[in-house]
Amino acid sequence: MNRQSIPVRNISDTARWVAYFRARETQRPDALFRDPFAERLAGERGFDIANTLPDGNKHEWAYVARTYLFDQFLSREIDAGADLVLNLAAGLDARPYRMQLPSSLRWVEVDLPEIIAYKEEILAGDTPRCRLERVSLDLADLPARSLLFADLDLHATKIVVVCEGILIYLTTEAVGSLAGELVRGDHFKSWIVDLASPGQLKLMQRTTGKQLSEVGAAFQFAPPEGPDFFLPHGWEPQDVQGLLKTAARFNRPPAELLSMLPEPKGTFGNYPWSGVCLLHRR
Repeated sequence: MNRQSIPVRNISDTARWVAYFRARETQRPDALFRDPFAERLAGERGFDIANTLPDGNKHEWAYVARTYLFDQFLSREIDAGADLVLNLAAGLDARPYRMQLPSSLRWVEVDLPEIIAYKEEILAGDTPRCRLERVSLDLADLPARSLLFADLDLHATKIVVVCEGILIYLTTEAVGSLAGELVRGDHFKSWIVDLASPGQLKLMQRTTGKQLSEVGAAFQFAPPEGPDFFLPHGWEPQDVQGLLKTAARFNRPPAELLSMLPEPKGTFGNYPWSGVCLLHRR
C-alpha cells in the first residue's frame, strides 16, 4: 500500500475513525452508550477511514468496550468528588455533552490546534453539561505542558486525568515522564488509561499499525509489567478491566475470540490483551 492510498493522514484522523465506531454503537437498540454527536464528529472522512483501512472495522468491539469502560471509571471518580476532569489528547470525545455530569464540574480538553478547531466548528451549536474549556497544545511541548498542569493544580482539589487512545503512540520514556509530572501535582488524584500487552502490540503492528506508522502514528507503548508499570512513577492500579472480557459480557466480540477467555492472571506478556486501568496516586 503506497502513501497516496493510505486513508489516514495523521494521528488526528484516528479520532475521526474512533468517532465512527461510537456512531455505530449509538445506532444499536442495545447500545452500551449513546453518543448523538459521534456521527457529525466522524464526518465523511471517519466513515471512509473505517471502510477503507485494512481491518478498519474488524475491532469495532474493542473501541466500544474501551469507551464503555472509560465512561464507567469516569463516572465513579466524579461521584467520588472529582471537581476537574483533564482529558489529554481529547480527540473528538463528546463526554461533556453526552454524560450526566454536575454543572459545577470543570472539564479541560487538551489537543492539537487542528483537532480543537475542527471540534469547535462541529459542536458550535451544542451546549455542554459542565464547565468545558479547550486548550490547543502539543503535549510534546514539555514547558507548556508543565505550565498548564501547574495552573490546573492550583484551581482544583481533586483532578481525574483521562488518556484514552494516546499512550500507545508514546515511547516508554515519554509515558514515564508524563506519569511523574502528573504525580508531582498535589491535586492530581486519579488517572484513567488504556493499555496493551506486548503480545497485543505485535498483532496491532502487523495489521493497521503498518499504515499508521507511515503517517507518524506508530504503536509503541506496551509495557511488559502491564499496569504495574505505573507503580514506580507514583500511580497504583485500582481497577483493571480487559476489553475482550468486557465485550463478552455484552455479546460484542467476534466468536473466534471467545476461546481466549478467561484471561491469564498476572502480567500478560505475549498474550494479546488490552484493557482500561484506573490508577490512583500512591
